[in-house]
Amino acid sequence: MFGLDKKDTRLLLLVAVLVALAPFILNPFPEGSGMAQFNAGYPDLMQRFVIFGIFAIGFNILFGLTGYLSFGHAAFLGVGSYAAIWMMKLLTMNVIPAVIVSVIVAGLFSLAVGWISLRRSGIYFSILTLAFAQMSYSLAYSVLTPITGGETGLQPKVNDARILDGDLAAGATPKANLFGLEMGSSIEWSVGSWLFTFNAGYYVAAIVMLLAFYMSIRIFRSPFGMMLRAVKSNQQRLNYTGLNAKPYTLAAFVISGMYAGLAGGLMVAMDTQVGAERMFWTASGEVVLMSILGGVGTLIGPVLGAGAIKYMENILSKINSDILHTWFAFLPDGLEDFVVTLIYPFIGKGWHLTLGLIFMLVVIFLPGGLVEGGQRIARLFGRKKKSTDTPDGKTTPAE
Repeated sequence: MFGLDKKDTRLLLLVAVLVALAPFILNPFPEGSGMAQFNAGYPDLMQRFVIFGIFAIGFNILFGLTGYLSFGHAAFLGVGSYAAIWMMKLLTMNVIPAVIVSVIVAGLFSLAVGWISLRRSGIYFSILTLAFAQMSYSLAYSVLTPITGGETGLQPKVNDARILDGDLAAGATPKANLFGLEMGSSIEWSVGSWLFTFNAGYYVAAIVMLLAFYMSIRIFRSPFGMMLRAVKSNQQRLNYTGLNAKPYTLAAFVISGMYAGLAGGLMVAMDTQVGAERMFWTASGEVVLMSILGGVGTLIGPVLGAGAIKYMENILSKINSDILHTWFAFLPDGLEDFVVTLIYPFIGKGWHLTLGLIFMLVVIFLPGGLVEGGQRIARLFGRKKKSTDTPDGKTTPAE
């Protein structure tokens, strides 16, 4: 199906089902309950899940297949975002031209960066990509202010040209749309105490993510993907065979950069506000964490890692001491204060500490990330009880 084998087809269909049912899966608790704090089925967060999933999938094509660790991939995310916002300011608020141009511009920029950075490998390559990202951030933040908006960033304005759009109605504001369907439009469905939200922007981004995921599977299973694995395994030995690895690694770098540009364009389609902070080194470090946490070199791992980190960033960070006191109000006063004091450093503004501890545990005990953890659980439950009987009457001599 779609040129995939049965295993990959099942994986693609599984991801499609999870994406389609996300509004239900991510809202397991009724509104107004104490556990509703952990619901993640609201549009803004679901959009982040799939958009950063695309970002991580693209990064995994470079890091997971070739072993080249880039610390500057946020530069392509930011460049894609700026390209998209300028399309919305000059051409149309329709998201399709914005997304297409963001991919093209990010691809061209990654071609230039990769052509220089891939002259080195290992830590030197990583530092070069980090340097390019920080230079891009500094240029966007100060020097290129007329183009990037500097500290305040860019957003569509009523008086922008938009040569393909008609005049806005009096008092209307420009909004991203797909042939008239606004990305912010949502339908709410109330079932008892549960509230489910179906957002147009989320499903547009989800369809793009599924296409990006499908393309990554084809890349992983292609001869090109095999060549990238050979680069990761032993590039020097590959060179001894007479093959030049640089065109393959450069192609992987450009493809990965185009994925980042696609994510940047979709971020603008969902939230038409662009700032230089998207190019900062912390954003590049975040996608590295996503890939390692989910499972480097696996297909679905980066998506899981992106979801886990964005969940903690948006859910754990909102839990404050007042919420904790509400949860543990049944305890005696002294014990309640002790428990809250013990937990509080790991939530709210301290959610990074929780992420750091989880990351340490994954690196130490699950080098393959969350995917390896899932595989271990599957093997544990799928393991058949060994029988000591020999129905055929044969015995095996001891060794």
